[in-house]
Amino acid sequence: MIENRPFATATAHVVLILGVLIVAFPIYYTFVASTLSIPEILRPPLPLLPGDRFAENYGQALFGGVGRIGGVDVWTLLFNTFVMALGIAVGKIVISLLSAFAIVFFRFPFRMAFFWMIFLTLMLPVEVRILPTYKVMVDLGLIDTYAGLILPLIASATATLLFRQFFLTIPGELVEAARVDAAGPMRFFRDILLPLSRTNIAALFVILFIYGWTQYLWPLLVTNDNSMNTIVIGLRKMISFADADTPWNLVMVTAILAILPPVLVVVLMQRWFVKGLVESEK
Repeated sequence: MIENRPFATATAHVVLILGVLIVAFPIYYTFVASTLSIPEILRPPLPLLPGDRFAENYGQALFGGVGRIGGVDVWTLLFNTFVMALGIAVGKIVISLLSAFAIVFFRFPFRMAFFWMIFLTLMLPVEVRILPTYKVMVDLGLIDTYAGLILPLIASATATLLFRQFFLTIPGELVEAARVDAAGPMRFFRDILLPLSRTNIAALFVILFIYGWTQYLWPLLVTNDNSMNTIVIGLRKMISFADADTPWNLVMVTAILAILPPVLVVVLMQRWFVKGLVESEK
């Protein structure tokens, strides 16, 4: 029986509400600023209620083009970022699933050596790998392409490790039953392993999508054309420290729009995400 402690319950609720306010208030303030004009933003104090320029500011940012990023509209930046994030998430999951499947269920020489080679890549700093990878992208002509944005980032030692640990919990009797039913390796993978891995895949997809969405350094290196920039790069280019011409209303609009897709992914996949994390700990 759980003891009822009113003071402890009230304290917990107060702390929770304060935490939500601390996290949510800056986002709300950003939204308010996105509905104001530049003079209203620069004139303190900033209002606490939204202004009357919502449609104008959001329409200009999404479809009108922004001078600071070569006249490219924010919709193009969002599309580029979505393609990159989705490609990275799906690519990492597919490669990690197949590599973990091979390491766990196939008996071949040096399989554990290959696994530890994959695992050791976690210890390599990004700075060590980024210049050779960039050279390869230049040689292959993949600068300013979606392939150049996605391919170097789709290998994941962490996801391979997580899927390997999950596959090791699959009972041997299940594998033997599949063999008795004359199920080949790919049928076993498709009909048994994939359904069992759904929640793990969902949890990893959310994490990897956000990872791809927030990339900054790699897109900065491989995109010279403004029309191939991601939303994070575009947001950075819109902010100027050298003069007072920064379009702060459009910056705030872009910041709000940059937040929405990851939030929607988390909200839509919340049940699967939590279930996948809980089942991964069992």
